[in-house]
Amino acid sequence: MLDQSVNLVVITVAAFAGGLLNALAGGGSFFTLPALVLTGVPPVMANATGTTALLPGYLASAWSGREFIRSPAGLSVLLVVILGAIGGTLGATLLLVSSNEAFSLIVPWLLLFATLLFAFGPRLHGLLMAKARRGGHFWGRAGIVGVSLYGGYFNGGMGIVILAAVRLMGVHDLNAANALKNLLSAVLTLVAVVVYAMGGLVSWLQVLPMAVAASAGGVLGVTIGRRVHPAALRAFIVIVGAATTLVFFLRT
Repeated sequence: MLDQSVNLVVITVAAFAGGLLNALAGGGSFFTLPALVLTGVPPVMANATGTTALLPGYLASAWSGREFIRSPAGLSVLLVVILGAIGGTLGATLLLVSSNEAFSLIVPWLLLFATLLFAFGPRLHGLLMAKARRGGHFWGRAGIVGVSLYGGYFNGGMGIVILAAVRLMGVHDLNAANALKNLLSAVLTLVAVVVYAMGGLVSWLQVLPMAVAASAGGVLGVTIGRRVHPAALRAFIVIVGAATTLVFFLRT
């Protein structure tokens, strides 16, 4: 465990980087989770605390893109919100009953899954768009609860997973898909944080500086997002994710 002043610097820098990455493409948990674990926070609490700190960024993203939110074919936005809240609650409850030992064993595999999603995201989206044209809407609707459960349990790679489900619902416009993804991310994270807080999983001492830093990173991310090539950004996130995954595998 590091000195308290060093701990503060570590988690603040990690939150800033996490907020910046989330604003650009996602993957903020690749920084916040290992930073909190490094500073001595138990794994389950680290996951809940990092997610709580990133919540303001999700809410801000959902609000800023509200004009692009469209109702998917055959499914109202309200129902998407309800299904997201249900899935987020289930995922957060599952985290609540998970032991640190079990979660520590699962986390490397979840990180690996999230890293692969970032690496093959564009190809995955292309396949999903083809499937949606062949009538795959049912699976998109059925997957809302599933991806929200994943997000409520583990924040890593959540944006890619949700965007995949949104594409399966037949949302072809990129702005509309991102707006719906941001809305669903905000909803499921909000209900998950309520469950975390009720279960005593949030380390509030770390949340405030991390939330401020993550919000600042998010603002910067929006500013520089237009200047960074998507392929370079994705490569950077994959490298960070791979390194984080390796560290957690070695820890177990």
